[in-house]
Amino acid sequence: MKDWRNLSNKRLVREITLILVVKVICLMAIKAIWFDAPTIPKGMENQVAEHIAGNSSVSQESFR
Repeated sequence: MKDWRNLSNKRLVREITLILVVKVICLMAIKAIWFDAPTIPKGMENQVAEHIAGNSSVSQESFR
């Protein structure tokens, strides 16, 4: 009975390890494809810079 349990545990550990490796590879592929660099939509550079700098008058006008 102990041999069966030991074999079962080894198989379980191997399967979990394989699943984790596959998930990490998939996550790395997704990151490489879609998140390779930060992007800012065209024409938004000034609005983003002003928002970060704290220029509230321009940001309030853009919402009107």
